[in-house]
Amino acid sequence: MKIFLYSVGLIAVALAAVVTTVQIPSVQGILLEREVAQRASNIPEDLFVDDAVRVTLCGSAAPMPVRDRAAACVMVIAGGKYYIVDTGNRSTNNLALWRIPSARVGAVLLTHFHSDHIGDLGEFNMTTWAQGRPGPLTVYGPKGVEQVVEGFTRAYALDSLYRTAHHGKEILDPAVGKMVARELTLDGDSAVVLEDGDLKVQMFRVNHSPIEPAVGYRFDYKGRSVVVSGDTTKVETTIKFSQNADVLIHEGLARHIVKRMEKHFASKGDKRLEKIMLDIEDYHTSPIEAAEVANEANVKELVLYHLVPAPPHALAEWFFMRGVKDIRSAGVTLGYDGLTLVLPVGSNEIRQLNLDARY
Repeated sequence: MKIFLYSVGLIAVALAAVVTTVQIPSVQGILLEREVAQRASNIPEDLFVDDAVRVTLCGSAAPMPVRDRAAACVMVIAGGKYYIVDTGNRSTNNLALWRIPSARVGAVLLTHFHSDHIGDLGEFNMTTWAQGRPGPLTVYGPKGVEQVVEGFTRAYALDSLYRTAHHGKEILDPAVGKMVARELTLDGDSAVVLEDGDLKVQMFRVNHSPIEPAVGYRFDYKGRSVVVSGDTTKVETTIKFSQNADVLIHEGLARHIVKRMEKHFASKGDKRLEKIMLDIEDYHTSPIEAAEVANEANVKELVLYHLVPAPPHALAEWFFMRGVKDIRSAGVTLGYDGLTLVLPVGSNEIRQLNLDARY
């Protein structure tokens, strides 16, 4: 017991010494300098090495509130640039925390115009402008994207004026801070969005009725491929444009959970939320249906995102994924913010890492 008490006393003395030391201004200065240097240098340039396609979930949730998840956002990195599919609210915060270099932004591609897919467009434009984006931000999308871009431009007009007035045109040139809408017309079920060197991006029609238009995107680069479904039911176009893809990022609504939520609100007499829960059940894809899509398209890895409702803990994840293994026993990942898949060029390998764990 004496040895134990002696050890506790030594620990207490040591802790007191540390507390006293960190209150010294010169010590605080050294610690702060180290922290600032570490944050400023922790830029993930390795993500942009041209030996692989990389895809990161910068937002895995849907409109229902949940901690530690941003709304729908997918970053695809290829050819030294990154492309953002949807800018769900809070996703820009993730990208900034991960120190994604703004000078490398290629474009934003919007799947449709629900608020949880466009909510951070103004913030993403402002943040990448402030951090050194070299030119105006191009925003691709189906019919309606011009209206969305114009709306955010108007909403952020005063903010842009303030920032240029404060920092100067040589730092924040308003010509660079602009967004340029590129509205695409679907030729049948698809359209080529862009071709940049070895990168080809296609837009394809999906079903999110009554939301029209709604689209998904396919990225092909040096033999590797990534598909992002956007919001949709199970449709043939997703299967068609996902054929033999390496990775399919597909939305998922756990209908068995949402149905219970609907009944709960009905029992409480909350007709408004009962009706909303009922309505959302028929224009999304269940995890089981997404697994069927992946199987029919011969996809190597299915990643579920835009999770409705996003599971807050491991037990909820089990409930969410109920029945999926019966359809697809392997090659399924329940997405989370920071999940990154690495697709090396010249290989069939798919590696996973947690980008958020670096920070």
